[in-house]
Amino acid sequence: MDLGDPNCALRFGAEVDRGGVRFSVWSGAASRLWVSIFDAQGQCELERVALERQDDGVHSAFVPGLGPGARYGYRADGDYAPERGLWFDPDKLLMDPYARAIDRPYRFDPRLAARRGEGGDTAQLMPKAIVTELPAPLELQPPLFRPGGLIYEVPVRAFTKLHPDIPEAQCGTVRALAHPSIIAHLKKIGVSVVELMPVTAWIDERHLPPLGLQNAWGYNPVTFMALDPRLAPGGIFELRETVAALRAAGIGVILDLVFNHSGESDELGPTLSLRGLDARAYYRHAEDGRLVNDTGTGNTLACDHPIVQKMILDALRHFVRYAGVDGFRFDLATVLGRAASGFDADAPLLAAMRSDPELAHRVMIAEPWDIGPGGYRLGGFRPPFLEWNDRLRDDVRRFWRGDGGIGALATRLAGSSDVFSGAAQTRSVNFIAAHDGMTLADLVAYERKHNAANGEDNRDGHDENFSWNNGVEGETGDAEVKERRERDLRALLSTLFASRGTIMLTAGDEFGRTQHGNNNAFAQDNEISWLDWKARDIGLESHVAALAALRKVVPALRSVDFLTGQALPGRQVADVEWLSEAGRPLDTMDWTDTARRRLAMLLDADGEERVHLAVLINGDRGATVFELPLRKGFYWRVLLPAEVQSVDGGLLLPGRSVAFAEEVADAKGSERQAR
Repeated sequence: MDLGDPNCALRFGAEVDRGGVRFSVWSGAASRLWVSIFDAQGQCELERVALERQDDGVHSAFVPGLGPGARYGYRADGDYAPERGLWFDPDKLLMDPYARAIDRPYRFDPRLAARRGEGGDTAQLMPKAIVTELPAPLELQPPLFRPGGLIYEVPVRAFTKLHPDIPEAQCGTVRALAHPSIIAHLKKIGVSVVELMPVTAWIDERHLPPLGLQNAWGYNPVTFMALDPRLAPGGIFELRETVAALRAAGIGVILDLVFNHSGESDELGPTLSLRGLDARAYYRHAEDGRLVNDTGTGNTLACDHPIVQKMILDALRHFVRYAGVDGFRFDLATVLGRAASGFDADAPLLAAMRSDPELAHRVMIAEPWDIGPGGYRLGGFRPPFLEWNDRLRDDVRRFWRGDGGIGALATRLAGSSDVFSGAAQTRSVNFIAAHDGMTLADLVAYERKHNAANGEDNRDGHDENFSWNNGVEGETGDAEVKERRERDLRALLSTLFASRGTIMLTAGDEFGRTQHGNNNAFAQDNEISWLDWKARDIGLESHVAALAALRKVVPALRSVDFLTGQALPGRQVADVEWLSEAGRPLDTMDWTDTARRRLAMLLDADGEERVHLAVLINGDRGATVFELPLRKGFYWRVLLPAEVQSVDGGLLLPGRSVAFAEEVADAKGSERQAR
C-alpha cells in the first residue's frame, strides 16, 4: 500500500468485522503497540492485545468477541527522548486518531503531562474510544449554500444554553439546533448556512483549570472525528439528524474544523494521542528537534506528511458521508499548505481537497493566516476556497469610527478586488465581528477590551479593536448614548449586507448580544458568552430580517462579481456608479478627502422593473440630503429604513445611517421626484 497516496483505501481505527473488531493505527517509530480493551464503564482494563506491525508503519490486530460499544485505547513503546521528538511511554493511554466516539469529555490533569516513569498509568484520566458501527453513507447532494449567501457562525453550547424554548436536556447541544424555534429564527434572518464552531472533542488548555475556567469554543482538539459528548451526546447520529432537519428547512451546515494543531500543546503539554504514537511524524519539528509553533498553541500539525494528509482527508470525508454537511471552515488554514519551505497554495493536501470526488464541490472556507513566517495569506488560496476577509472587517470599523476613508470602504463594498485579483468574482467572506474579538454591540460600546475575567490581567486578546464607545465606556442608562449606539449598530449591519461577496454574522449579533467588552471569551463557558435570548433587541433583529429579505430579492446585493464601473454584457448601465451626496461622480479630491463621511453606491439592479439600487451611506452625525439622478419615466422608492424622508430633489438620511432605495419604472410614464 502507498500511504503517500492521500486516497489510500486502508481503513484505520476500529472496524467491526465478523465475530470481532479489527484495530489499525499508524506509527513509523514505535517499537511496540497494544490495544487496551476496557469494561462497559471504561474503568477496568480487561485485556491488552499486541498489534502486529505491517508494511508502511501500520499496526493492527483482530480481537474476537468484541462488537459495537466496546471501549478501548492504544499504548505505544519505543525510545523516550522528548528533545528528539520521541515520547513513547506505555503508561500513557492514547486516543485512537480515528476514534468515531468517546465515552466522556477530556479533562486536563497534570499527570497526563508527566515524564515517563513519573506519572503512573493514565487510563483512569482518559476517555475511552467507543467502537462505533456507522450508518449507511448518505447520497452525495450538492451544497445548499452558494457564495453570496449568509453564513451564521454558531458556538453550539453558548447558542442555546439559555434558550427558553429548548428542553433542558438539549440546551447547549447540536440537537437543539433542529428545534422549531431555532429554525424559525434562522429563517427569519435569512440564514443560508450555519457554521458550527468546533464540535469535535477538545481538552482545556493547562492554564485554565487553576483559574476555574474551561474552554468554551473548542479550538483545542485531541482527535478529529469523535464529537464532544457535551455538545453531541448522540455522536455522529445526532449531527446527521440535525443536518437533515436544517437541510429540510433550506439551511445548510458547515463545520469549523481545527487541523492546524492539537490539544497536546508544547513540550510541557499532555500526551493524549498523536504525541504518544509518533510525534515526529504527526507534528512539525525544527532542525534542533523543537516543536514548531506556527499556531500559538505550542505545536503544529505536519500537514506535509502523508499520514497527516490521509487523516485529514478521511475526517472530511467522514462528515460528508455520514452527516451530509455542506462543507468546512478551516481554522488557521495556512498550516494546511505549509512545509519546511513555507506556504504553498498547491501543497499536496490543499490540492487533494480541491480534486477529491467527495470534497471538491463542498464549501471550503479558509481562515487565511497563522502566526508563522509568511503566515498572513489573505487572497493566497486557490478557488474554490473562500477566505475570511479581515481587511473588510477593519476598514468598515474604521470608517464608522471616523478614522477610515471612503476609498477603502468602497473597495471593500465592491468585493476587495485588490485582495482577490486575477478573477471575475470575489472569494471574500465579509464580516465585521466574529467569535474571536468583540461582539458587534460591544464595538460601539467599548473603546478598549475588558478581559479581567480571563485571569490574565487583561493582557490577552487584541489591544486594537477599532471600536468606540459613543461617549461612555460600557453599560449606561443615558438615553442619548444608547440611541447613538443603536444607530451605529444598524449602520454596521447595513454596510455588511450591502457588501459584495459572502457575508457572515455571528450568532446573537443580530439582536445585540454583549460580552461586556471581553474580546477573548474562549474560556468563558458562562453568562459572558451564553446568548441571552430574553434580552434580545427585537427592533435590531427585525432590521437584520429586513436586510436579509432585501438581499434575497435583489441580485445585485448577493452577487459575487466584482464591481468594475463598466456595463455588464447585455446591460445599458454601469454595474456601479460612485456618487457624492450631491449626486455627482466622485473625483480624486473626494476619494482622498479623509474627512468625507458620505457616499452613494448606485448599483445596476439587473431587473426588468428595478433599474438601479442606491446604497446611501451617511457617516456624519448630522442628517444629510442625498440627491439621486432623476430620469424621465422613473422614480426613486425608499426600501430601508422607513425613517428616510423624501424631500425636494432627494432623500433625507438621518445621521449615522445607511439607506437603500430603488429606481423603478413609473407606470404613468412621468418624471417624479424621489419619494
